[in-house]
Amino acid sequence: MPTDSAALKSQSDELALLGLMQLVSPALPIGAFAFSQGLESAFELDWVRDEASLGEWLSGVLEDGLTRCELPVLARLHQAFDQANGESIAVWDEWLAATRETAELAAEDSRLGASLKRLLGSLDLLPSEEPLPSEDLLSPLLPNQAGYVTLFAYTAHARGVSVRQTLLGFAWAWLENQLAVACKALPLGHTAAQRVIEQLRPVLVNAVNQALTLEDDELGPVLPGLALASALHETQYSRLFRS
Repeated sequence: MPTDSAALKSQSDELALLGLMQLVSPALPIGAFAFSQGLESAFELDWVRDEASLGEWLSGVLEDGLTRCELPVLARLHQAFDQANGESIAVWDEWLAATRETAELAAEDSRLGASLKRLLGSLDLLPSEEPLPSEDLLSPLLPNQAGYVTLFAYTAHARGVSVRQTLLGFAWAWLENQLAVACKALPLGHTAAQRVIEQLRPVLVNAVNQALTLEDDELGPVLPGLALASALHETQYSRLFRS
């Protein structure tokens, strides 16, 4: 028979898992479906044209982008929320904003962050605006215009999701969104999208493994192609997506 403490731990873990599933769900009403992160421009430029080239593009973005930027910073933000360290949260939120190389990428991060913050407010999940106990920590805990990654880290922390599961969930949500973009803008069927998922699942896990080992001076995305595609998207003649 399970002990009461074991039962409570199991229930807590299950609630955290459900909270993560809610956070990464395509049904989360924050408007992520409206953004492609430059992928639509890669279609227009014929850099990505089919299942094979899509898998190569996404693998590259995952390895040279998320692994070196969003994922390791998510881990740092999660820890900062655990410690109620508002100063560290503000530093990493600003660092992430500085890595957005185009107006569209910056707007995507800020708008999704604002949408998620509004949603959290409607669910009574935002942190207290009361001053933090230490004078060395900033108040309030969340920056006024925190980006999406920062809000994602806070929500996962508030739901009791572990650091590793937070990173896996973020990467999974990114992958699903990119494949949804491809299914809308390319002649790519849903079965082909599932084959890409099967190809990239181990890459995603390896990305999380690597992200958790990086030091601060090793961080920073190396995605000149994505930055160029995103910049060209700003003047693309016909667009389905906002980025």
